[in-house]
Amino acid sequence: MVLALPLLAALVVAATVSSFLPSGTTAGAAAAPSKTALADIPAYYLALYQRAAPECPGLSWTILAAIGKVETDHARHPTMRSSAGAVGPMQFLPTTFRAYAYPVPPGGKRPPTPWDPVDAVYAAARLLCSNGAKNGKNLKRAIWHYNHADWYVRKVLKQASVYAAASPAPTVAAARAVAFARAQIGTPYVWGGDGPSEGGFDCSGLTQAAYRAAGVSIPRVAQAQYDHGPRLLRQSPLAVGDLLFFGSSPHNITHVGIYAGGGRMIDAPRPGARVRESAIDLSSRTDYQGSSRPAATPVRTNVQDGQ
Repeated sequence: MVLALPLLAALVVAATVSSFLPSGTTAGAAAAPSKTALADIPAYYLALYQRAAPECPGLSWTILAAIGKVETDHARHPTMRSSAGAVGPMQFLPTTFRAYAYPVPPGGKRPPTPWDPVDAVYAAARLLCSNGAKNGKNLKRAIWHYNHADWYVRKVLKQASVYAAASPAPTVAAARAVAFARAQIGTPYVWGGDGPSEGGFDCSGLTQAAYRAAGVSIPRVAQAQYDHGPRLLRQSPLAVGDLLFFGSSPHNITHVGIYAGGGRMIDAPRPGARVRESAIDLSSRTDYQGSSRPAATPVRTNVQDGQ
């Protein structure tokens, strides 16, 4: 049965949107801070939550920030002591803290202490990871183990959603581009490759082919794709289908991937590897140079589905 074009487009978008958040998460690992987050979270703590989140692959910094908010209002509580004996900005029992305090994170105290913000936030990420937060496997279970109450889980998830800037909904073109790129996972990396007919893709060959399948024309090489734009402001929330660029400077772009949502990227990484989809933490990448949104370019009206 052949689907009408509007219905097919809607199904493509729906399938892509439903796939880019792991079960139980409220925001991708790469979520940008909302205006509420910027106003409510002290700058030092916001940077710390973002820096510590990659300690647990796939964990959003918004979860750490939400726990910090619920527990002590980001260390604004006058004593940071609970009646149960928990202490510090992330409210650890000393015995529990010791189980997650090592290795001491950069900037932490020696010996580590639950009163130190760096030690405490990194320990919180490790505790969550050990109880199901890794790659979003069972985030609700992980939060429940932080404080054994269902109301607590709901409160943390609600707060995390408030702290994450809403990601723009993917356009039909972006959804098609990501669907094409995802279908190439496992294809070998071939330098200069434009597709399976040539044995595989290189990084920019993959992104160009993905957008060609969506009816959007972009240049062939990574630097030209970066220059082509339209580029996004650093603080702008990423949308599914955005291109992510890496290199030593904006004038030396050496790699590009396509954002798949949920803090994940599809790319053809290097010789000897294959097209993959993996978690990406842009806040920790010193080579990240920015992003662009080719889907903002009008789609050609004569493009047929499947071409």
